[in-house]
Amino acid sequence: MPRIANRLLIGLIGLALVGFGLAALAAALDLPQRWGIGLPSWWSWREPGDVPLTRADRTQWRDESWWWPAVLGTLSLLVVLPLWWLLAQTRRKRLSELPVGGDAAVQVRGSALEEVLAAEAEALPGVDRARVTLVGRRHQPRLRIGLLLTPQADPARTLVRLREETIEHARRSAGLAALPAEVRFASAGHATERLS
Repeated sequence: MPRIANRLLIGLIGLALVGFGLAALAAALDLPQRWGIGLPSWWSWREPGDVPLTRADRTQWRDESWWWPAVLGTLSLLVVLPLWWLLAQTRRKRLSELPVGGDAAVQVRGSALEEVLAAEAEALPGVDRARVTLVGRRHQPRLRIGLLLTPQADPARTLVRLREETIEHARRSAGLAALPAEVRFASAGHATERLS
């Protein structure tokens, strides 16, 4: 649903910008006059030297008490909302649901899978705590796993068991062909990053 809303919003904004640009281009090239196109009476762009808002349009409400708060509020929204939307697009989103075996009718909650994976990873020798996040697309999920290792842990052995047991169990349970994972190890003094 968010993908559809994003596409719809981008499409509407694009259409509005294209329409505004075409109107500005037509006025700048004096196309309505050249082609004999009649414009509505409220249309202010009639010749190349005209502007979208006439001086009367720009100044008619200045003496009203609500004018400046409305202008500042609108301009603030025009800045804040696009920034918020842009940040929302760049943020990595967690998967809320994952189809089991590629069947959209059967789904597992992403948080449930994350909890099971974290519990199974914490059961491995040398792992003190585990944090698992399911990211990516519904049909191409990826795991981000953070492991806090005990001082006695063997990172190479832990990674092998994590890959062959924990991640493989999750892959088979969800009926996926592949389940790539980014694994980060942390210990008391330093952190290392390994990919599996």
